[in-house]
Amino acid sequence: MCAALLVAKTPVEERLVEMLVPTVEGMGYEVVRLRLMGSGGRDTPLTLQVMAERPDGTMEVDDCAALSTAMSAVLDVEDPIDREYELEVSSPGIDRPLTRSQDFADYAGHRAKIEMTMGIEGRRNFRGDLNGLEGDSVVLKLDDLGPVKLPVHDISDAKLVITDALIAESLKKKRIPDASKADDVEYENEAPQSAETED
Repeated sequence: MCAALLVAKTPVEERLVEMLVPTVEGMGYEVVRLRLMGSGGRDTPLTLQVMAERPDGTMEVDDCAALSTAMSAVLDVEDPIDREYELEVSSPGIDRPLTRSQDFADYAGHRAKIEMTMGIEGRRNFRGDLNGLEGDSVVLKLDDLGPVKLPVHDISDAKLVITDALIAESLKKKRIPDASKADDVEYENEAPQSAETED
């Protein structure tokens, strides 16, 4: 799996991205992540969650509303989901998912947590400071082991961890999103930390 495919994880999600990208990009936005979520029987509605942003990283409530209207029109015509669903459009949030190769370069210097599909020396979960890309690998400076290279094609999930520095950068760029849209928000201050154990 290449980093670009972290935008979508399943074949159904990939088809939805391909269907929606022309409309999204035509309006001046980029799809950051798309997930079709839900469980239970066919009577239980699914949730189609689309995270998007402008190329400069901004995303306002009005942008979400405009995208939702435009994407709903495409989905109504194409009818790609064979059961009831709800469309949710949001910004990526401060603790944004890292889904494209460029994300790992753009957020170098910030903390991230990365989960691998294949373990490296028995370890699948990593947390540390992003040092950008080196070839086909993300370089992550771990608190306990120093720099490690994580092959992009083996990354199953990656996201930023909220820190004072990340909040300051978001404020400077005026892209503080609605915090209620962030999932699994984590926060770390810049104080010295003890070593963390990851499985």
